[in-house]
Amino acid sequence: MLYTIPDYYRQFQCVADQCEDTCCAGWQIVVDKKSLGKYRKVRGPFRKKMRSSVDWKEGTFRQSEDKRCAFLKEDNLCEMYTALGKESLCRTCRRYPRHVEEFENVREITLSISCPEVARILLSKKEPVNFLSLEKEGEEEYEDFDPFLYSELLDGRDVMIRILQNRGKPLKLRIGLILAIAHDMQVRIKKGEIFSCGEVFEKYQTEAAETFVRKKVEKMLGNGELRFRYVRQMFWNLDQLERLRDDWEPHLREAETLLYQKGQKQYLKVQREFEKWLSKQRQEWEVQYEQLLVYFISTYFCGAVYDGRAYAKVQMAVISVLLIHELLAAQWLKNDGTLDDQDVVETVYRYSRELEHSDPNLEKMEELMEDQMIPLFWK
Repeated sequence: MLYTIPDYYRQFQCVADQCEDTCCAGWQIVVDKKSLGKYRKVRGPFRKKMRSSVDWKEGTFRQSEDKRCAFLKEDNLCEMYTALGKESLCRTCRRYPRHVEEFENVREITLSISCPEVARILLSKKEPVNFLSLEKEGEEEYEDFDPFLYSELLDGRDVMIRILQNRGKPLKLRIGLILAIAHDMQVRIKKGEIFSCGEVFEKYQTEAAETFVRKKVEKMLGNGELRFRYVRQMFWNLDQLERLRDDWEPHLREAETLLYQKGQKQYLKVQREFEKWLSKQRQEWEVQYEQLLVYFISTYFCGAVYDGRAYAKVQMAVISVLLIHELLAAQWLKNDGTLDDQDVVETVYRYSRELEHSDPNLEKMEELMEDQMIPLFWK
């Protein structure tokens, strides 16, 4: 079995009660069957607390009215951990913020940016992310797993990450190139011509392809009406996702009012001023966006081996960073023309929590991406 991790993986250490937004509140914690069986056998002084704090029928931990886990104390430390030790934690609590994607004989482990500390580590990282691999004994086989498609997806992901991390090119061009690669790969996947994907990878690493994509990007971004309508639609797509936290809805409505209520002309003016401010005051913003794009693509792209949605997954990565940019612009307006590191970290982990902690939300977002192609490829 091959295990892969990002190079910042071992930098993470849970800050426990020092966390600004504990993962033990705000959403339901599902308990695995093995842990439930172990909890039923608890004896001694903690038995009564365990019995009253687990919803045995639903297989979850009970919550208070303000959605705090029943084991979460006022000091934001876990009462179960304190009483029974680390080994007592269920799989969900033990793993988070680790996220696992599994393929045949491959297990990819990442750290979810829904955790504030992980978001802070990734966004403060200046160097391009590298991925480390480790072989361990053991093999697993998956039914209906297409090793040839998986191989092409791996190669495509490597090429896209390499392009994204080439800081000698403008970020908007790098984004255009990875969208073009994923788009052309998708065409070949649908036609059953996956063995010709290598031609796509070679094509979009040439100067001619760069010139072609650059013109497409400039044309798209130069159309103010198209840009405004498309970005606003992408923002409205968030209304089609289920809400995981009560404070997300008012946050979106406030951002929507700040950005779009006064129309296209004001929106474009705000974006010009915001991007000018970013280039002067937060020169690391392109690196941060690069890290986020690499995060989303490295986490989700190869999952297309199961559903064939290669292009939708890259679109989701790009649109996610676009929406984070929009939310940051709204926060910048709200802050009277300034942002700090905490604003950026908070925006990233709050967005991630709403999208990545709901399988229906991830599914819906990919469906929307299939139906609403980025205007780069419009005639």
